[in-house]
Amino acid sequence: MSLATATVERRAVVSVARRPGIPWYLWCAALAVTAAYVGGYWDIAWHRSIGRDTFWSPPHMAIYACGVLAGLSSGYLILTTTFRQNAPLRDVSVRIWGLAGPLGAFISAWGGVAMLASAPFDDWWHNAYGLDVKIISPPHMVLAAGFFGIEFGTVLLLLAFMNRSDPVLQRPLQRLFLYVGGTVVCESLLLKMEYISRSEMHTALFYIVVMLGTPGVLVGIAVASRQRWACTSMAAVYTAFGLAFLWILPLVPAEPKLGPVYRQVTHLIPWEFPLLIMIPAFAIDLILRRSSSWRPIVGAVVNGSVFLITFIAVQWPFANFLMTPLARNRFFGTAYMDYSTPPQSVYARYEFLHNESTQQFWQRMVVAALVSFLTMWVALHAGRAMQKVRR
Repeated sequence: MSLATATVERRAVVSVARRPGIPWYLWCAALAVTAAYVGGYWDIAWHRSIGRDTFWSPPHMAIYACGVLAGLSSGYLILTTTFRQNAPLRDVSVRIWGLAGPLGAFISAWGGVAMLASAPFDDWWHNAYGLDVKIISPPHMVLAAGFFGIEFGTVLLLLAFMNRSDPVLQRPLQRLFLYVGGTVVCESLLLKMEYISRSEMHTALFYIVVMLGTPGVLVGIAVASRQRWACTSMAAVYTAFGLAFLWILPLVPAEPKLGPVYRQVTHLIPWEFPLLIMIPAFAIDLILRRSSSWRPIVGAVVNGSVFLITFIAVQWPFANFLMTPLARNRFFGTAYMDYSTPPQSVYARYEFLHNESTQQFWQRMVVAALVSFLTMWVALHAGRAMQKVRR
């Protein structure tokens, strides 16, 4: 009896040992999108604290590591699928310019080329027009396009593997897929940073900007993942990154090297406390569990309304709190201001921006609702389409 038991246990151990894991190139692709987001946030903090940078600054190296890692993983997949006999992915690949590989690998490769091409463009831009502290500039937009190409390619690559995988491997692939989805949410809000500060949180434009894409990313990837708490998981990734940056970056010494200097800075200045999108994301997860059979237009209106109303209900009063002295500590970080913040600005005085009349406010809130509905409608269609991705 003991011999039979030992044999069964040995077979179970061998079965576990032979169980397929996530391929290294998928981990490499996930690391690429992580490097780009960390480098991008770090670079913004660098500009807010130091101002002057060079092509070889540490944040830039983290950003361009994304292009290198994406090129490594996608290049390996394309070259081995094209030239290796009996390549395992050949039957589930597309052909472009005589090369074969997963569609996501081709998109990631393009994104990597765009990111690396933006490097000399950005260096030339600074040499020609000076050292700026703006997110929205032509070279930065080329960089962002490349990064979104890598993110989209990684999403498609993970989708294809996840949709083809057996149930044992599908669960860890779903977790990695949701992590990458969380970085997409992070990057979408990072690009909107100049329009979503705490001083704007009582304007309708703030809610339009947040609704533009962010809830759609959450819902689209959630539907594609078929996971129960997908939106909450992605929002948790965004929140974890935001809190980590808020609490860790101030530990790094830094001082301004570009004027004018309106306030003394002695450490890296992070961005603000992350937006409270965890609450509306949780509410959307509850609805998605019961609305899979709804028509997309109905789901878009319901999900869009719930997300916007819930977000306003939590973010509006939280913005009031952020303006109080109770939030001016290391936990909430509202005391952190970059060296170029004028002391007379509404931001430095902890006041809200009032640049909308009552009529303009409500008109724009209607626009925010319509944007949310449209974003949700596109996301529901896209999520269902992504469930069919195999190549």
